Amino acid sequence: MLTDVPKLAGARVTVMGLGLFGAGVGVTKFLCRSGARVTITDLHDAHQLRESVAALDGWPVDLRLGGHREEDFTGADLVVVSPGVPDESPWLGLANALETELNLFVKLCPARTVYGVTGSNGKTTTTTLIGRILASGPRRVWVGGNLGVSLLDHLDEIGPDDIVVLELSSFQLQRLAPLRWSPQVSVVTNITPNHLDRHGTMARYVEAKQTIVRHQREGDVRVLNADDPFAGEFAGEHTEGGPFVRWFGVNTADGGTRIGDEVIEHAGHRLDVRGRRLPGRFQLHNLAAATAVTADTFPGWARAAGEVMVSFPGVEHRLEFVGEVDGAAFYDDSIATTPERTMAALATLPGPLVILLGGYDKGLPFDTLGARVRERCRAAVVFGQTADALTDAIGAGEESDGAADWIGIHRATSFEDAVARARALARPGDTVLLSPACASYGWFRNFTERGRRFKELVRG
Repeated sequence: MLTDVPKLAGARVTVMGLGLFGAGVGVTKFLCRSGARVTITDLHDAHQLRESVAALDGWPVDLRLGGHREEDFTGADLVVVSPGVPDESPWLGLANALETELNLFVKLCPARTVYGVTGSNGKTTTTTLIGRILASGPRRVWVGGNLGVSLLDHLDEIGPDDIVVLELSSFQLQRLAPLRWSPQVSVVTNITPNHLDRHGTMARYVEAKQTIVRHQREGDVRVLNADDPFAGEFAGEHTEGGPFVRWFGVNTADGGTRIGDEVIEHAGHRLDVRGRRLPGRFQLHNLAAATAVTADTFPGWARAAGEVMVSFPGVEHRLEFVGEVDGAAFYDDSIATTPERTMAALATLPGPLVILLGGYDKGLPFDTLGARVRERCRAAVVFGQTADALTDAIGAGEESDGAADWIGIHRATSFEDAVARARALARPGDTVLLSPACASYGWFRNFTERGRRFKELVRG
């Protein structure tokens, strides 16, 4: 627990952003229980927020929906802001003091052991795996952070000997930086370009991620991917004597957690994962990271890790099998908001492939992805803000050797049109993959809504 904790009892607190999916509900309830006088402001109106508003029925809050008002910021002792709100927002400049839900939790969390997981890809799966393995041990485990679970709602239940496992996004880490805090155990799955529309440059993106290790102390642990070119920038962030570094990967040195042929090796233990339900060789890195983190944490850890790794079905919208339609298999990989994630999906699923690509432009390059699409797919259906850029990237490789039965790029006018076109293009034996390589903003509230809409259209 940190010492710089704001006084909440009697304080006027404005929550900036209730959220269409209730992201602000947990912190609002916590603030009310703490005796704060809470105002909620959100650009969406009451009808759009009806599910979130219903979750606060009976709670003493003042709802100011459909826009922001200056007095709700200048008149508040504290503004609790979503980490997704950029620093440039003029509303933040009106606040007397700023917090985020995660920052409040870190300041108030009584648990002495906090695990933090970040990375460009794989952090949700890795966080969930770590939580499930540790839950087989003797200590109580709480999992939250960027997963959408508000641990502030459970603050009174968390004890000092419990373990907290947090998924941490670059936005959350950027807001955490002023606290000069890092988890006792920090995991970095991998680093590839992402959110450059927000961070501006790759260097600033990496700098935000480095918050997870920057303030670790002697005796703390950082778990890093030996196969990732950016890993050295995290291994070198030593302060106050430096933490212990654990490595995982295919190319890890002796003493690390090594990825073999459907086996994870650690300190003489061989975890056979041939029967795993998680598809894709890239998932072996997530399994290895979870092994490196949980190894030797309790007697019987290896047996527990092996059981979890084989039985874990995966997380929704992450190469999730949706069903079969007219002999074609449909997969939902809506979580893929970067080219690297989509390329991993392309390397995992059997062909022939029909892929759906497109969405909000985060400023990421598609050149390499375009070549992979030509190599692995029969057809590409593109949509959204990035349709032109994707068409150019895929089209640049049309004269090169690629899929023998390539039938071209098809541009859709809506998401519904994109799914309909993909269904029409698919033949029996094909795989239809939603792996957009782009964010969902503009057409959807988030990747979850996009994935659920895809499943509705496929199953409808």
